[in-house]
Amino acid sequence: MDLYLKMFKNTVLLFVFAFISCGNSPKQHNLESASKKGTLEKTLEDTTRQNAPVVGANKTHVYMPLLKDKTIGIVANQTSVIFNENGHTHIVDSLYNSNVKIKAVFAPEHGFRGKADAGELVKDGTDIKTGLPIVSLYGSNKKPTPEQLQGIDLILFDIQDVGARFYTYISTLHYVMQASAENNIPVFVLDRPNPNGHYIDGPILEPEHQSFVGMHPIPVVHGMTIGEYAQMINGEGWLGQGKRCDLTVVKMDYYTHNTPYSLPIKPSPNLPTDQAINLYPSLCFFEGTNVNAGRGTDKQFQVFGSPFLKASVYAYQYTPTPNEGAKHPKHKGVLCYGNDLSQARKLNQLDLSHLINAYKNTADKAAFFNSFFTKLAGTKTLQQQIENNRSASEIRETWASGLEAYNNMRQKYLLYR
Repeated sequence: MDLYLKMFKNTVLLFVFAFISCGNSPKQHNLESASKKGTLEKTLEDTTRQNAPVVGANKTHVYMPLLKDKTIGIVANQTSVIFNENGHTHIVDSLYNSNVKIKAVFAPEHGFRGKADAGELVKDGTDIKTGLPIVSLYGSNKKPTPEQLQGIDLILFDIQDVGARFYTYISTLHYVMQASAENNIPVFVLDRPNPNGHYIDGPILEPEHQSFVGMHPIPVVHGMTIGEYAQMINGEGWLGQGKRCDLTVVKMDYYTHNTPYSLPIKPSPNLPTDQAINLYPSLCFFEGTNVNAGRGTDKQFQVFGSPFLKASVYAYQYTPTPNEGAKHPKHKGVLCYGNDLSQARKLNQLDLSHLINAYKNTADKAAFFNSFFTKLAGTKTLQQQIENNRSASEIRETWASGLEAYNNMRQKYLLYR
């Protein structure tokens, strides 16, 4: 371990190896010395951050020895970084410069560099910086094919999630785990904080409404890190046909579900701020209506509006225009009336009030909801409740038993308290 002792001699702490495998019991690994073919840049477990979360990607002393003599695939995007004294370095660049053999980078929705619109197909390509092939998991296929996995010994999964069921990175996680189980390839998830991990809320998805924006019977806000969620996918048998993925989670240090965490890199083009990320689970329901949720502005998921909302009720006005992540925003070039929530208090539960009030004050109730709303909600019931003038508190009462059962299940997979 001389190489790694030298690498970390200027850091404050050298952390003890901690792996959690699929199921509930730990899987032990032999920690060999890392390959001396190249040197991974020194990571910073930072004194200035005073016990701020140390993400799984930063625990290079844990996973680097296990990559020796392996050909790997890595599922990554712009958030897949190692933090260091210079800010951060992309994990793909770090591994490549350390002579780790990477066969392919697998890219989720929004692409490897996070520039594509929501729902926009992502094409295969080549990374300009490293020359590595990029395989899209949001194009012709969302699940890696046996041909795409051929020759890969291990898959690293390192993507920042935001804790909402309809945020598609956990759907990509499902398909990567399923393909890996079918092809006997281990998966290492490098864990990261969930900025909405301090609560669970919303209706439980019903099986008949399963889609890529909701694959599992969980609430809208699931309250798990992506590593914990991977364990739940495995443990609950959601891969199907009795399949289990050979899963290892590289845990974080200094994290609990109540640890505040400000994302240093926006996880997708339309979640630019902590406020947007906090409001996203509540305002994303507007994506299934004729209301714009801030796409085409610089306050995505912090404002909402529609030309069909009553100007007498909604004083805030804006006009959506194309921008990064929203080439064709809803109501492009049309004046919208709505609310600005960019200074609203932090939410600890879903806020249905804006959705309910918008429906009450739209000029065209028949056109308010579209078919996507049921996919986002995971049930037809929520639309029916709003159309029947049920209050937010009455709607929330109907979620209680489902949330209690889910939380009991969730406890089995928590790595952090």
